[in-house]
Amino acid sequence: MISLHEDQAAGLRRLFDNAQPRIITFATGGAKVGKSALVANLASSIANWNKNVLIIDENAENNTASYFGLEASRDLQDIVDGRHSLDEVILDPVRGVRIMPATTLVQKLDMFDARQQKTLLEAFLNLSSPGDIILVDMSPDYPLGFSPLGLASQDIVIVVSATESAIMDSYALIRKVSLAYSRKHFHVLMNNASSLDEAVGIFSNMAELTYKRGLAHLEYAGFIPHDENLYKASCLYQPVETLFPGSPSARAYRKIAYDLCHWPFPEEEARGLEQFVQQLLHLSHQIDPVAIYA
Repeated sequence: MISLHEDQAAGLRRLFDNAQPRIITFATGGAKVGKSALVANLASSIANWNKNVLIIDENAENNTASYFGLEASRDLQDIVDGRHSLDEVILDPVRGVRIMPATTLVQKLDMFDARQQKTLLEAFLNLSSPGDIILVDMSPDYPLGFSPLGLASQDIVIVVSATESAIMDSYALIRKVSLAYSRKHFHVLMNNASSLDEAVGIFSNMAELTYKRGLAHLEYAGFIPHDENLYKASCLYQPVETLFPGSPSARAYRKIAYDLCHWPFPEEEARGLEQFVQQLLHLSHQIDPVAIYA
């Protein structure tokens, strides 16, 4: 674990004192719930509210880059290893949205030595702008059960689809993170729901169960309705709001994006990205895999 020398800490404070991005992790208990497509569309909708968005993408396949028709051939790990610069790694799919692929890095983060940690810290320092909103598209395959990027974020959004297996997997994930890592607050975003009543009903059942068992407080973040326009837009590698702005899903993304931009900052998160970077370096060496069985 590196020591954050005074000059590095001062540099962080100078860079981020006037920029406190919202850092939000999107996670799911299992596969095939459309999380990465949701993050890609939500990022575009946030950008349309005149916000700059940075996506940190942990997924190897079916990730946010591929949604936009791009290939994430380079990774944040390439910067740590000195093979590429930050500009060569970051992708710019649409106006106001950048993607930082981090698939390889998150698999090695807990083994970083002091030099590698310092290089990673400097990579974040070299961002010309960290963005107003940082979305972490978390992989469900992190070897210790939950990525330190997710634990270092200010907010965790659990993406749930309206299937029995997805609901059970999401509850199991919330239980594990609550008990093993002491996270007690989650947002729940329903994806591909047939109606508002279905989305709210599933959320209410999950919230009641987690409350009764003393696990966590769940907060409803909205729902994305089933919409064939989403499939059409994905085939053309475009956000649904760009091609079909009047569609039900585009309207839903706009509302969720607006609400997300106005989530209040908890007082303890006031330092924004500075705290995120320091916590990430700390947690990468402190996470202890705990076997929790739902």
